[in-house]
Amino acid sequence: MRELHRYEQLAEELAEGMRSGVLRAGERLPSVRETCQRRGVSPSTVFQAYALLESRGLVETRPRSGFYVRAQARAARAMPQMASPQAEARPVAVSELAFALLGSTRDAEVVPLGSAFPAPHLFPFDSLARCGARAMRRVKPVQITSALTAGDEGLRQALLRRYTLQGIALADEELVITNGAMEALNLCLQAVTRPGDVVVVESPTFYAALQALERLNLRAVEVATDPQQGVDLAALEALLERQQVAACWFMPNFQNPLGALMPTERKQALVDLLARHNVALIEDDVYGELYTGVQRPLPAKAFDRHGLVLHCSSFSKCLAPGYRVGWAAAGRHGAAVQRLKMMSSLATSLPPQRALAEYLAQGGYDRHLRHLRAALAAQHEHALALIDQSFPAGTRVTRPAGGYFLWLELPAQVDALRLHELARLQGISCAPGVLFSADRRFKHHLRLNIGHPGDARFDGALRTLGHLATGLNNARA
Repeated sequence: MRELHRYEQLAEELAEGMRSGVLRAGERLPSVRETCQRRGVSPSTVFQAYALLESRGLVETRPRSGFYVRAQARAARAMPQMASPQAEARPVAVSELAFALLGSTRDAEVVPLGSAFPAPHLFPFDSLARCGARAMRRVKPVQITSALTAGDEGLRQALLRRYTLQGIALADEELVITNGAMEALNLCLQAVTRPGDVVVVESPTFYAALQALERLNLRAVEVATDPQQGVDLAALEALLERQQVAACWFMPNFQNPLGALMPTERKQALVDLLARHNVALIEDDVYGELYTGVQRPLPAKAFDRHGLVLHCSSFSKCLAPGYRVGWAAAGRHGAAVQRLKMMSSLATSLPPQRALAEYLAQGGYDRHLRHLRAALAAQHEHALALIDQSFPAGTRVTRPAGGYFLWLELPAQVDALRLHELARLQGISCAPGVLFSADRRFKHHLRLNIGHPGDARFDGALRTLGHLATGLNNARA
């Protein structure tokens, strides 16, 4: 794990003071000059530390006055309860429902609370386009076919370097560039399963995982998943001891839809548990860069000693939606994944790979991520305040430490499918909970995409959704 920068250390020290009550809400932080003198650091270090605290919602800036400890939102809403799924494998059939319910998210006139992507204006598309043009002018003809299946060598080396800086050593031969994370995940799933096999998923889980299982004629078994801690390891261990499992498909960092962040020690325990049972872990880590803390949470891949973790990610959620560039670091299954890639799509388009490699080489990626994380962190707090004001009593909501989804557990009498239908009539999309389970159990739950800071329609749409839910709740009371 990398050492913290000095500004990150300073931010963490101040954050601990806020947690312990030494620094209280409304209290003015020492000026930049005073902090420099006390701590023996540069003004740049102090400004970066205060900016990091502001991005995490702990500090606010008051014009011509300074930096103040921010009053935290009252904990008016309880966390959603952890599901207790039946530990039995079942066929999956969710695609028709997903197509029917999520079609409206492609309509630009609809407020996209049900979509899977943040607002487009958060991403540096102009810079990426310029990088792509420069990079493609320098491409030699031999590069067009020299690394078709594995991917562009410049991009692969940039990715390997980022993993190395995080303390994760990837073997060059296990890394394959793919058409987005979904191709990576599907290829990995194919590499470790056969039709009829059992795959363990979280409860709730991302509907695209269920669609992948459905397409490959696999059976799903759901395991209890805590909204804060992630997969229940005791429940998983009991499941592994009862039945034959081919693989687990989990999202340890900012799980979709819960937003759960599995603590580091639990990730290590998960990898160790699966290694004892010789079960592959397909790790979906597309939200790992969207954290609100001082450093990126480690993926489960960091603890893989047996090549059983097939780690998948992409640039689609953090840098370049629409470019469809992802990757798989598939451990001992790297060669199998590469063969499957060759037999299916052969290669990933070269121009977006070259654009991304050039952008990473320019050194602006981490600066972009800091701005993106700050915008999403502030939007989280804003959305939670709106939900507290507008949704019916008894609504529970997650408070993730990253990503851009909130998971709501509405009062039991509120039918989320009906709420979805009413919202569509108002030009608002949302993702009802039944999409996120093989047995459609989450009937009074919603996943909301709050990654739309700056969208003037967002506040009104969230209030409208809350009022519609309140109406349904009152009608059934």
